[in-house]
Order: sequence, then structure tokens, then C-alpha cells
Amino acid sequence: MSNSIEIISWNVNGIRAVGNKDALRWIDERQTDILCLQEIKALESQIPKELFEKKYQDIVVNSAQKKGYSGTMTWSVIQSDYSSTANEIDTRNEGRIVETHYGDTVLFNVYFPNGQKDEDRLALKMKFYDDFLTHCEKLKEEGKSIIICGDVNTAHREIDLKNPKPNSKTSGFLPMEREWIDKLLEHGYVDTFRYVHGDEVDRYSWWSYRSGARLKNVGWRIDYFFISEDLCENLEDAFILDHITGSDHCPVGIRISL
Repeated sequence: MSNSIEIISWNVNGIRAVGNKDALRWIDERQTDILCLQEIKALESQIPKELFEKKYQDIVVNSAQKKGYSGTMTWSVIQSDYSSTANEIDTRNEGRIVETHYGDTVLFNVYFPNGQKDEDRLALKMKFYDDFLTHCEKLKEEGKSIIICGDVNTAHREIDLKNPKPNSKTSGFLPMEREWIDKLLEHGYVDTFRYVHGDEVDRYSWWSYRSGARLKNVGWRIDYFFISEDLCENLEDAFILDHITGSDHCPVGIRISL
């Protein structure tokens, strides 16, 4: 594996829509080593061929059973030793996880459930959170280093969204959801953006399509890279590419040596 690699995560909100807008062409300029996409909303056969020119040798697609819904996909220049869609966590086959192993490092590309629809959906989200953490902990006990990226669908702290007070009773900023991120950090995982940038404010990764939210930067930081503590010394940078458009989310990324 190359010494220093760039990993980028992006909830594209429909890979065919992104393809139609040529919204992934920037990949050719950045030469990203691993690209993790969420909410592709497509079967493998429906993924556009001409998204960018860069060639990835390892491509894992996990489409949802339900058509035009959810789905995750990981493109990597590095051949993984093992890949899985972790269906014991994603019991409804919603295409929410791609797990790839590179030596002793495990990369998770995850589209965590949204809990806004109703109480049942919120309960499913919380169960998914807990099952996912249990799964990561098991791998850590086996001596693996962990990288988790994707749309977590929760803003952690008040500085992670523009309007914390009015949203305190909304799924995505409920105390129990925020406490799960606390728990994740207590288990020895690190929010890479905060690790690098401290308490920088007004840095978001999602904006509602309504009322010109993105133009006014009325957003939420709900897309993350978490790493197990043992990888902190390898972390070179963490960033939010909020100039890139094409979805209601923007890409986030890290540079890390492995």
C-alpha cells in the first residue's frame, strides 16, 4: 500500500443524477485513492460508466433491495484482502455498508439510517448504531485498525449545525443520537475533522434544498471520518470539500499514511 493515501466520502443522493451533471469529474484532478459513495440509489448495472476517467481496480457495490433507494459503493486503487456488506447489521438489506479490509486496517463506508420518518425508523437507527459499534469493537479486539466514513445522519455538537436550538427535538440532533457519537468517541474513535480543525464553526456537509440553505450556509455537519485512536499518528489531514456541488451533501475526506 502506498504510504500516504486520500480517502473521500460523499453522499451523492443518486449516482445517476450525479453522472448526468458530470459532478464527479473532479476525481480526475484530485487522484483520490479510495472513494466511498453513499445513497447511490442504483443497481450495479445502472451505474453510469463515464463518471470520471480515473481507473479503480477494486469496486464493491452494495445496492438496496428496494429499487432507487439507499446503497453504498467503494472504489479503491488498492486491492482489498476481503470485502463484506455486513448484512448482520443491515438486516433490511438497504445497502448501507461496504466493509473493506486492507491488511490490518478495516474501512467502513456507511450510510446510517435516517430517523425522521417515525418512531419505528428512529428505533431502527439506534439499533443499527449499536450493532455497528459492537461489530467494530469485535474487529478492534482482533487487532484491526478502523476507519469509518459516511453519512451518520446526526450532528454531534451545537457547533455542528447552524440552528441547534430549534432542531433539538428533531431526529438528527436528538440527545440519544448525539450520545451515541459520545459513546463512539469514548470507545476510542476520533472525529478526524475536529482532531485537525478543533472547534472551527460554520463547517457543514449537508444543506436542505429548501430556502437557499446552501447559499446562506445554513447547514449540518453529518458526514464524518472516524478513526480508531491508534491511527491518529498516521492522520495527515481531514477536510470538507464544500465547494463541490451536485448533491445536498458535499464530500468529506482524510489523508492518512497506512
